[in-house]
Amino acid sequence: MATPPIPPRHDPVMLDEIVAVLAPVLVERDPADPPVLVDCTLGLGGHAEALLRACPDAHLIGLDRDPAALALAAERLAPYADRTTFVEAVYDELAEVLARLGHPRVQGVLLDLGLSSLQIDDTSRGFAYAVDAPLDMRMDGQQELTAAEVLNTYSARELTRILRTYGEERFADRIARRIVAVRTDQPFDTSARLVEVLDRSIPAAVRKTGGHPAKRTFQALRIEVNGELDALESVLPQAVAALALGGRIAVLAYHSLEDRLVKQVLAAGARETAPPGLPVVPEEYQPRLKLLTRGAAKPTEAEIAANRRAASARFRAAERIREPQGRRTVA
Repeated sequence: MATPPIPPRHDPVMLDEIVAVLAPVLVERDPADPPVLVDCTLGLGGHAEALLRACPDAHLIGLDRDPAALALAAERLAPYADRTTFVEAVYDELAEVLARLGHPRVQGVLLDLGLSSLQIDDTSRGFAYAVDAPLDMRMDGQQELTAAEVLNTYSARELTRILRTYGEERFADRIARRIVAVRTDQPFDTSARLVEVLDRSIPAAVRKTGGHPAKRTFQALRIEVNGELDALESVLPQAVAALALGGRIAVLAYHSLEDRLVKQVLAAGARETAPPGLPVVPEEYQPRLKLLTRGAAKPTEAEIAANRRAASARFRAAERIREPQGRRTVA
């Protein structure tokens, strides 16, 4: 199958902020051991391209679960072919990938969560509620579970759980019961029919505020189909553990569920873990991370005006300042 063209407009979110945080640690200190950046969500390679351009010593390891995205990124990053390694993998396989490549410790880790521009713009994959398409929503297009299967086979209780947990949908029970009731006559196969059911399930007064009534349900289905939060919960400690001393992690999240997990992991690494009351905090209990952002940084108004997809972005970053207990500190 031919590789789809790179969308004519692809604006990496908070690009300047990402480069400002990661570029300082991607400077060569040993010619025999170049600095390594891992882009765990390579997508179309916009962030990676800017960092490779700004950091001529850095080597990129780019991960993505979507083979189409990897093909496009490889085409885009062809001028840096001698400094790039591409791996088809879900980001929660990070530790395994780095061990296989012989880079257990790296200088930079980037996670740009959520959907890539390629997935959003490819309407045939069913991520967008504004366009009628098959209810697929698989990021890699290969796994068995699809959004249609979730809608047609999950019980009302299971549907309520994912809509409430992953979509933060206050009408989750009402929507789930209606889905189960109408699918007996005709199984769900396209997004237009689901949007119609959602429109009838949510009170008219609510539909007029808070954005499109399908937004939260589509988000919940996408997260369930791709196991996004489970993968994120797994990769964050792996990413922190992979950082060399002085290495940095940068994460872009796009909804509160993602950002909450990121905040918890980075904040935990930046806290002392000593029992209360100790006059002196031993080395093994001192923070391993230093937070580089005050809370979650947000895009500027100018960026949001130029790229509406940046509006919900929340950026957090941290630097490893101490090795874990039992690991020799490297100067």
